[in-house]
Amino acid sequence: MGRKRLTDVRQKEIIKSFYRVAKKIGLENTSIAKVADEMGISNGLVMHYFKTRDDLLMGLNDYILERHLNIITSRENGSIDSWERLESLVENLFSRKWNRYFDDGVFYSCYALIYRKRNFNESFRRYLEALHEVLLDKLKEARANGVISNDNLEELTEIIFALVDGAYYYLGMFTAKEKAYEKQVDIYVRHALSLFRKT
Repeated sequence: MGRKRLTDVRQKEIIKSFYRVAKKIGLENTSIAKVADEMGISNGLVMHYFKTRDDLLMGLNDYILERHLNIITSRENGSIDSWERLESLVENLFSRKWNRYFDDGVFYSCYALIYRKRNFNESFRRYLEALHEVLLDKLKEARANGVISNDNLEELTEIIFALVDGAYYYLGMFTAKEKAYEKQVDIYVRHALSLFRKT
């Protein structure tokens, strides 16, 4: 048990270093050797925990999921027991808060790998399904609390995430302070909220 916990801690440290290096020089330029340099350890020690760069990429994918789940499950969203709480959740989904948790450049470099690596495609799909599941739970909570009366919450979750993914990709071209950025966010949030049947 203690050995497994130590392994998990060490793997997490290596993944975080992999992420930091990728953030600095780009995911495509990040190697096991550069991660080892960043940590001040040998390549062999990194490879003891991750045999290949692909193994590290899979670990990075899990790390992305863990970080992104924080947006939906953060305490500031709380229990969705009012329309205001639901609005706040939707605003968070379209906000730049994702950046607080994970760098866009690294995220989209990871995303591009789904077209080249089958195992990464499957891992990324599991990551997206987990995010959808957490949002679905929040929407079920809103319905149970009498905030909304939508029937097909699974479909609604899919539509909201399609909006979030498309919007976020486009919003990456603006700085958060630009008027155009604020205008686009307002449009996306209003349209997402219009999908709910308010009770």
